Amino acid sequence: MKRAACILFVLSIQLINAQTDSINTVAPLYKWNQTNKAGLDISEVTFVNWNAGGSNSISALVNVLSALNYNDLYYKWKNSARLRYGINKQENQRLRKTEDELELISTIGYRNDTITNWYFSGRFNFKTQLSNGYNYPDRDNPISKFMAPGYMFFGGGAEYGKNLDKFSIYLSPLTIKATFVLDEKLSNAGSFGVEPAVFDADGNMIESGERVRTEMGILVTNSYETNLFENINLKNRLSFYTDYLDQFGNIDVDWEIVFDFTVNQYVKATLGSHLRYDDNIKTLVATNVENEFEERGAKVQWKQLLGVGVIVDF
Repeated sequence: MKRAACILFVLSIQLINAQTDSINTVAPLYKWNQTNKAGLDISEVTFVNWNAGGSNSISALVNVLSALNYNDLYYKWKNSARLRYGINKQENQRLRKTEDELELISTIGYRNDTITNWYFSGRFNFKTQLSNGYNYPDRDNPISKFMAPGYMFFGGGAEYGKNLDKFSIYLSPLTIKATFVLDEKLSNAGSFGVEPAVFDADGNMIESGERVRTEMGILVTNSYETNLFENINLKNRLSFYTDYLDQFGNIDVDWEIVFDFTVNQYVKATLGSHLRYDDNIKTLVATNVENEFEERGAKVQWKQLLGVGVIVDF
């Protein structure tokens, strides 16, 4: 009996050691991953005795992207920050801004088991710009500034995707959208959809313009990334938003599609298109009276980019 008890004790100790060794050798089920990329695109044109005419010019675009993501069996937390800034200098003209965007995105998701590809998700998105924007050649009257406008989306819903870094669909039935116009002159003018200032018959301000406009509605987004060919990558981001209370059914659209053509590890070309439509952003048309404008309906905003430059991972 004593001998059997000793054998059982030894086997128990070996079993415990084996389980401990297997636990120590199992790879961790969670992972933090950080990526950083910086790119510079430059284009230049110079004319010397060129009989067809033309203006010397140089353009530069800086693009910085930083991402910090967390993954385990049940949770995913994606964080990214993107900065784009471009300038252009033409002969006999002052420096002009061509691109200016700062964007922060954070999405956290939870799923009940490892089989489903649906996550209960919350998302935060913030956009603004860094420097003043002008309707060139007028440099005396900025039409946009830092936090004028600024956009914030915050809400919760569900996100679907087997590999969320490559493909995802996010559905949020409850998202708060805030539009910030923190510049006094722009807010009093009612820029970017905020309520303008109220004046009396003598031109005296009765009530200042709205600085923050808040909405609550439905947000649907889609992101997709794939390699079309060995050296051609496609990135697509599309979002739709409509407000419950103010003209429900009028949809704000933000659609960006970018093709990256890789030459080698450091050199690539980029071809992109960015389309926006916001029903709250009205257009102004000059009238016969100097410095007076008439408000018209919203229009589609579109931007196209093409550049060749260098990119560095760090």
